[in-house]
Amino acid sequence: MIKNIIFDFGGVLLDWNPHYLYDPYFGDVEKAEWFLTNICTYPWNAQHDAGKLVAEGTAELVAQYPEWEKEIRMYYSEFDKMLGGQIAGMEDYIKELKGRGFRILGLSNWSFETFAVVRPKYPILDLIEERVISGEEKVLKPNAEIYEILLRRFNIKPEESVFIDDNVNNIKGGENVGIQGVIFKDAEQLRTDLEKLL
Repeated sequence: MIKNIIFDFGGVLLDWNPHYLYDPYFGDVEKAEWFLTNICTYPWNAQHDAGKLVAEGTAELVAQYPEWEKEIRMYYSEFDKMLGGQIAGMEDYIKELKGRGFRILGLSNWSFETFAVVRPKYPILDLIEERVISGEEKVLKPNAEIYEILLRRFNIKPEESVFIDDNVNNIKGGENVGIQGVIFKDAEQLRTDLEKLL
């Protein structure tokens, strides 16, 4: 019987996309995509999600690509512009789930520095009773360790839990420690898929 519902944050509760910052800046989607593929890359961002200090990672990248210093520094100095708000329908659905007695938890790959800035701005995050943030633990999904931290710290059983994420690899990471998973596309699809498990 499912008692615990665990949510990823970016792409599930909050609409996060670096293109929201860089497309208007470059005035060209293809230029923004090139920059995000070749300069401020996903692996570079993931270092900070794994606990590396933003200032340290930024300084290293600026040293590597000094001609892109302004654009590199924008990534974190204007991080809030990458957020398009709460994912439609999710706040109401989580309130409903809480009202039905489910325990609501969070498990997210996120820099502890930027999460501290984002955390007060979005009411949906107030609905999360307990959370594990990768940047605080210095370990990323889909490593088994971060799921085990959540299970152990909040005394929950994997077989009584379901994990919602927009990344299939993160779902598989949860399944590897016994947590059922649901891939997120939108709130309507989530309701359809999740209710089959509850």
